[in-house]
Amino acid sequence: MAASVRLVGRAIELKELVKYSRGSIVSRTLVDKRAGTLTLFSFAKGQGLSEHTAPYDAVVIVLDGEAELTIGGKPVRAVEGQMVIMPANVPHAVRAVERFKMLLVMIRQK
Repeated sequence: MAASVRLVGRAIELKELVKYSRGSIVSRTLVDKRAGTLTLFSFAKGQGLSEHTAPYDAVVIVLDGEAELTIGGKPVRAVEGQMVIMPANVPHAVRAVERFKMLLVMIRQK
């Protein structure tokens, strides 16, 4: 899937494109191309993604709230306006300290 036609060529308030849902995680893929993906997430407080690896570098940009990411066993706190780079093939996890929204940028190619 390419970028949604209604998103192209417009200024967009990213954090308004995904809503919070009590006790859960919501995701919305904005772009899915060979070179990479852009996916929005909202996490209810206490929700998270368990430790896993990805074969690609990824960037998490926190749009709202506060998260704790664990990268290679080391915790990193991030709040609105901050980003965290996660290197390929390094175990990582995400947990919502407070409810939060993020944009995940997966970079598949050089």
